[in-house]
Amino acid sequence: MGVTRRSFLHAATAAGVAGAVGLGQSTIATPATAASAPGDVVGKVTVGYQGWFACAGDGAPIGGWWHWSQNWGQAPSGTNRNIVAWPDVREYPTTYPTAFANLGNGQGARVFSSYDQSTVDLHFRWMKQYGIDTAALQRFNPTGGEGPTRDLMTGKVRSAAESQGVKFYLMYDVSDWTTMQADIKADWLNKMRAHTASPAYARQNGKPVVCIWGFGFNDPQRPFGPEACLDVVNWFKAQGCYVIGGVPTWWRTGDRDSRPGFTNVYRAFDMLSPWLVGRIGNASDADNFHNVATVPDLADCNARGVDYQPCVLPGGVGDRQRAHGDFMWRQFYNMARAGVPSVYISMFDEYNEGNQIAKTAESQAWIPAGSGFLALDEDGTACSSDYYLRLTGDGGRMLKGQLPLTAARPTPPVTGGDTAPPTAPGSLRTTAVTDTTIALAWNTSTDNVGVTGYRVRRITGGTATPIATIAGTTTAYTVTALTAATTHTFDVQALDAAGNISQPSAPITATTTSTPNVNLALGRPTAESSHTQNYSSANTVDGNPNTYWESANNAFPQWLQVDLGTATTIRRIVLTLPPATAWATRNQTITVHGSTDGTTFTQLLATAGYTFDPATGNTTTLTLPTGATARHLRLTFTANTGWPAAQISELQIYAG
Repeated sequence: MGVTRRSFLHAATAAGVAGAVGLGQSTIATPATAASAPGDVVGKVTVGYQGWFACAGDGAPIGGWWHWSQNWGQAPSGTNRNIVAWPDVREYPTTYPTAFANLGNGQGARVFSSYDQSTVDLHFRWMKQYGIDTAALQRFNPTGGEGPTRDLMTGKVRSAAESQGVKFYLMYDVSDWTTMQADIKADWLNKMRAHTASPAYARQNGKPVVCIWGFGFNDPQRPFGPEACLDVVNWFKAQGCYVIGGVPTWWRTGDRDSRPGFTNVYRAFDMLSPWLVGRIGNASDADNFHNVATVPDLADCNARGVDYQPCVLPGGVGDRQRAHGDFMWRQFYNMARAGVPSVYISMFDEYNEGNQIAKTAESQAWIPAGSGFLALDEDGTACSSDYYLRLTGDGGRMLKGQLPLTAARPTPPVTGGDTAPPTAPGSLRTTAVTDTTIALAWNTSTDNVGVTGYRVRRITGGTATPIATIAGTTTAYTVTALTAATTHTFDVQALDAAGNISQPSAPITATTTSTPNVNLALGRPTAESSHTQNYSSANTVDGNPNTYWESANNAFPQWLQVDLGTATTIRRIVLTLPPATAWATRNQTITVHGSTDGTTFTQLLATAGYTFDPATGNTTTLTLPTGATARHLRLTFTANTGWPAAQISELQIYAG
């Protein structure tokens, strides 16, 4: 597990003379200059992105409740938790129940998983919406048990950055990484360098950006000598990278949190980003730090042609540091009046330390009862859950000269006073039912500002429990992992950006089909002609409609095969694609073959085109002739009107 930086650095505090200045100054801010011209990090607002939360059942290789719990094998609870602040999960498409008590408003206490692509997409959508330019993905020692999950997270971040129009780069954290000097080079060459081919990968001065956090810190977690550190910095520069150093607060003076003898290491970096968490806790501290660190640090960097990216932090929620945004704004103001062109926000999703800017519970109504967590209104001032995202956006605009330079925070803690909920979703209906799934669809709701998503609830004994939140305009959802021949009741609510929730739709009741309709392919071994990225054939038998197989592109024909374990009579094949409306209607040309030994195949169903339409659940059924028998079933694809590759989310096989 990657240790939090704060746990080792909190004791180090800023020292020097007080440097408070008068409030109320307001002039047009002049965009600051830097050693380098503006790029993807210079002149930009960057956020640190952990992406390190997992939940039991999300499919992450690491398994369990990564970073939510102290004991990952058990659900987070009041006595088993590793967070100090509670996320606002109303917009997340997928959430997971915890062992915490219900929220203050009676709703279940649920959390998100960073491993879900929909979570990362939502986070990067927020970055784009609130004016954040770049995300620095934290990468701790990848050679241990966390490595496979971190590798896959990089691909998820890349996908989200590309789709949302946000830049990203790798930020290596060398904490507790004893074999770092050799490992970090191998990791870059063998794994991470490939991601620089993405158009979303951050570049500065024409070079791919890499950050190394932790060189020179005077603590046992980063014991490396200057020679080893300088070797790594120069190696990355020789690879053609623009290298940022996440360095100690007192890098320039070489004392307090900095080891002596690291001057040449610090000066080798293209950009310096001194750490700040644990150094300041109120506006007076921020003013002092402006005088004793920021101004002289910037002067030193400018004199040596080094770019400068100091930290700005919202403050710990549980430490009561935030002062409804005044603490963070004072830092932005100090950076702007010093002429700092680039900042690093610490952090985006750091619920473990409580200094996250991502959406956070705004009041005790949205926090597990009796948990002791504080909400954003802890000092008596109501703040919307997105307040620190909005504050970051305004701070970035001031640094860029797009807002006046002002010590008075311009960002209101709550916006607009929108109290009007959306209309209730209409015509809730089922579009498909199997023995384990019920596919739902409904009509679009309306809102005075705009609907931001929908919440699906299961009703049991008169109690409605949220089971999924769908972000955006999608009006369909498939409930999975149900028991055959059981009756279920559901309703749907609409959500808006202000947190208003509509009245529920009229409920609908549906019964899953009986046991003869067991999906014979579920969890069975698969084979394939090819796959792209991590979209392997195993996704087609995992029971999750949102994962899928995709073959190599522009290389028809392609095939998908499943081993049923024994020769079986097959009557129906149900094929699905993810239910999201982003999967536009398409037609795939498919031939079905079967085999009893996996070697000799005979045709079971002639070549034909099959339509996948999200309006009807993105599913199609292939009916085989009576008596068709096979152990190994193979689907051969020769065309797809929606994408130049074969694509299937779920391959379901039924005997009847």
